[in-house]
This record gives sequence, structure tokens and C-alpha cells, in this order.
Amino acid sequence: MFPVYLPLPPSCNLKAIGYMVSYASEILLREPVTVEKKKTFPQQKSGLHPRNRHRSRYDFPALIASCPALEPFVKPNAWGDISVDFADPAAVKMLNRALLQHFYGIEHWDIPADYLCPPIPGRADYLHHLADLLATSNGGEIPRGKGVAILDVGIGANCIYPIIGLREYGWRFTGSEIDPVSLNTAKMIVEMNPTLRNGVRLRLQKQPEFILNGIIGVAEKFDATLCNPPFHSSEQEAQASTRRKLHKLGKSEVADTPVQNFGGKNKELWCEGGEEAFVRKMVEESVSLAQNCLWFTSLISKNTTLPSIYHALKLVGAAEVRTIEMAQGQKISRFVAWTFHDAQQQVAWAAERWR
Repeated sequence: MFPVYLPLPPSCNLKAIGYMVSYASEILLREPVTVEKKKTFPQQKSGLHPRNRHRSRYDFPALIASCPALEPFVKPNAWGDISVDFADPAAVKMLNRALLQHFYGIEHWDIPADYLCPPIPGRADYLHHLADLLATSNGGEIPRGKGVAILDVGIGANCIYPIIGLREYGWRFTGSEIDPVSLNTAKMIVEMNPTLRNGVRLRLQKQPEFILNGIIGVAEKFDATLCNPPFHSSEQEAQASTRRKLHKLGKSEVADTPVQNFGGKNKELWCEGGEEAFVRKMVEESVSLAQNCLWFTSLISKNTTLPSIYHALKLVGAAEVRTIEMAQGQKISRFVAWTFHDAQQQVAWAAERWR
């Protein structure tokens, strides 16, 4: 047996306290847990954007108060801390549902089995850094409200970026997708949550050989694009990545075809040439859409991909290129942003659309 410490967060209400008490009772009745040497974790996650709502460690009593269905997945880990098994796809999905309900007011959220269930803190970081990027074109002020139009390239079944972006900045989103199942799932999420209905439009990419072409209309304007590209170049590479992640989570025995803890269908995880080929194709298509979008952006998973992307952007004559680094603990990620508008044109764009 081991002592259970459940500190009361400042915002804790009576309902949350009730859940904490039930936690303690149930934990004490469970089979004894072998507790390894206690790890010390900071109360705030290092590296996350200052406006990120997920900087503090997960407050599981508060999350369960918002989403009681999370409770069966919460238990002591090897160090005696209350947590979920991040190697269990069902637990990760339920944690996401609780986070979206608790922080963003999303009452109805679900995705099909095996579809991408992204870590929400990292996705929120991308949006907050994108807001800062737009501010550089607007005299340092973040543009807010429905006058800001964002294109989410490959919105996925989870609809994560519009959920966060609408709540934080009031932006309007258009989501493109090549997979009908993903698109229909995102559509259901939008329709079942009133806060999303007037802020999200969805479009099927009927020509999967294209990324932006066929999605952005001739006279249509977007202030920025978001993109979470297929990182891997083959199914085998994607599976190898999953094995490494599971090993880090303490799963020593991994099947030949491991289950993705954060899910992901083939089209979401890999494409021929991987992220390098995908983003280079996006760069190529962005040239003809230079006047339709202020900032094109895409996540880049591998640092080794950057030189190829920089070379492609130099060839097409981008006016400005930026690489914005983000950190979630020890993990470093980044997104590349490029525009065909010089500083004066950016100011003119902001004056026309955001003021």
C-alpha cells in the first residue's frame, strides 16, 4: 500500500472534491501497485506557449468532474501518480474528450477507431504560435474574430484545430480532407456542437493528387493555412515510429504491427516521399495562390527535412520564410511559414481584412 496525495487545485469545486474522495476509496481497494522510485515532475510543462491552457499538469479530478466517462481510465502509474495509460488508445481518446469538454466546451466529440487522436497541448501550441505570427503582420496585435479565415489542410476526423481556434480567437475555419470518413466524422462534431456550427466549413478534396488546388477558390482569401502533413514515407516507417514511442512509454513487448496509441489511418500517417515530398508539393501549389493567402504554414516533424523545404521556397521566390520552434517537454517540433507578401503588403492585407 502507498499513500495517495490528491492536492486540491484552487479552482476545485464540490463536485470535483467528491470525485477525489471516490478516487482515494477505489485506489485503496485495488490490488497493490509496485511503486518505483518517485519521479519529480514540475507543476507546469516546460516549453509550452504562455497562452496554452495545458501548461499545468493534468488535473484529473477536475477532468472527471467535466467528463465522468474518463474515470475508469484513471489509475496510479508506476510512480504512484494518478494518470492514464498513454499506450492505451482508448485511454488517450477519452482523455482528449475530457480535455475538449473541460477547456473548450465541446459536449460531443468522438472519432472512429484507429483514426488520429492528436495530443491536444501540442496542437494548441501550433495555433497560439500562428496567432503570434499573424500579429507580426498586424503591428504586434493578434487579429481576432470571424474576419480571420484559416484553412486547415487535412482537418482529419478529430476537428482539433477549429475547436481550439474558435474558442481562443474566434477565427473562422475551412477544413479540407481527402478521406470521406474523416470528413463525415468532422461534420458530425461540428453539427453536434452549437459553438462550431457557424465557424467551420468542410470541403472534400476530390483530386487527392492536389493539396491546395481545388480547395481554395479563385477569388477566395485565407489569412493562413494550418497543416499536419503525413510525416512518414511508408507504412513500415510509421510502424517503426510507433514501436519507439511505445518503448519510451515502458512497453517492452510490442507486436509486429503495433497499435498506434494516438491512432492514425494510413493516409494520416504516411505518403510517398513523406513530409518532405508533401510540403514541397504544397510549396509548389502555393505559388499560383500567392494572392489568396497571407501565410502558408505546415508542421515539420524532422529537422532534416528543413533544408529541402528552404531550397524549394528559395526556388519559388517566397518573400519571407520563418521557422517557429515549439517545445513540449523534451520534444522539439516546429512549423515552417512562408509568404509572398513583403512587409508593406502584409500591413496592407491586415488593414483591409482585420480592422
